[in-house]
Amino acid sequence: MINLNTNQEEITLVAISEKNLPKFVLADDTKTTFISGEHKIYMVLNEKTADRRKQLKKALTNFVATNKMNVNVDLASFLAIAKELEPKIVFNTIFETIDFHSFNSYSLKSKKEDNKVVYNLMTKENFTEIKAIQEIKAEMVNYTRMLQDTPPNIGTSVYFAKKIIEDAKKIPGVKATVLGIKEAKELGMGLFVGVNAGSSVEGQVVILEYTSDAQLPKTALVGKGITFDSGGYNLKPSQFMDGMKFDMSGAAIMLSTVMALAKAKAKANVVAIGMFTDNRIGGSATMPESVLTSMNGKTVQIDNTDAEGRLVLADGITYAIRQLNADRVIEASTLTGAITIALGHWFTGAFSTNDELYNEVEQAAKISGEGIWRLPLIEEHLEMMQATPIADLTNSEKGREAGSSTAAAFLNAFAEEKPYIHLDIAGTADQKGRGTAIMLKTLFEMLNK
Repeated sequence: MINLNTNQEEITLVAISEKNLPKFVLADDTKTTFISGEHKIYMVLNEKTADRRKQLKKALTNFVATNKMNVNVDLASFLAIAKELEPKIVFNTIFETIDFHSFNSYSLKSKKEDNKVVYNLMTKENFTEIKAIQEIKAEMVNYTRMLQDTPPNIGTSVYFAKKIIEDAKKIPGVKATVLGIKEAKELGMGLFVGVNAGSSVEGQVVILEYTSDAQLPKTALVGKGITFDSGGYNLKPSQFMDGMKFDMSGAAIMLSTVMALAKAKAKANVVAIGMFTDNRIGGSATMPESVLTSMNGKTVQIDNTDAEGRLVLADGITYAIRQLNADRVIEASTLTGAITIALGHWFTGAFSTNDELYNEVEQAAKISGEGIWRLPLIEEHLEMMQATPIADLTNSEKGREAGSSTAAAFLNAFAEEKPYIHLDIAGTADQKGRGTAIMLKTLFEMLNK
């Protein structure tokens, strides 16, 4: 729990530079020393650092991991050291880091202890309004993480659709809709239906809309919701099935973003589409070299059934544009292993041919502190995805060159000239077996007018 300006007789956490340290305080950067006689914990933050926000996150992450006591956090001391950052950024970093690492994560253990430590953020400055927004963001970040961490035998497409729709309907201003396979077939979503064909669980398209200002351009947030990815007939080796329950992260993040905006009563015009299904092998599963027809009429040769995410997303993008009249599209997906090789777990890969939209997302990411990195998206990438003699596109190019860019080019082919950005979160959606809700804070910052 995090309180603001609550006077309690607790231990106080104080940030201090490496200069003029009190006696017995360790001088190591980001380390803490408890001086019991003073009822203080000193956290050392060296004055010179390459990245002040990263330094704060590291120090607080390490502290929260071992702290078992209620603590007063002396915000003034942190603001004094991190003076090159805006006070709002310092406050947000402290709040978000403490909340993220003290949250009681999803657990089915028969015996578990809840983290009941209270952190009192002590300051003379007025952060009341900022804290209110932070609480909403933190709530929905943690909501997303719980969805991500749900085991795949529980977290089916039907389960997620039911839960998200029920929770969304409790939020004023949110319109919630779910489409099943029958509706998907009527709409011509041949790619989505083809991925779901081998499953015993019906695929679900979950749609959340929030409009407080219809004069704003309508932004569609489209998310990949593969609840478990076996690879289909192009079966994954066992070691590559680890973490495949997180393949629905994009859908969870995008839908939760709309819920967060609605809770904050943001000035926004936004819709999220989550494309939920698993990808399995079965007697009716789509076979390699099959040709499917997308919702916008393009035919796609299935040269790899393990390249299924781009298929469901293509139909989701078309639905956003043709049925919901989206003016621009932002899409997030755990799409390619190649992005993890390129950027590791430090950056989300971003692909767009629209500089204005990319710059808007990038500026929001700088405020939120979530790392994104733009990669190329050129005509040659699309040409690789057109290398099939019997269909408009292949879902998997031959070879291993620029795999993340060619996947982005495939998706961009369905954007119908609308401003579009693809966010590949394969390396950032989860860390150490836990969901991160990556990009939710960035999209909230961008769309919260």
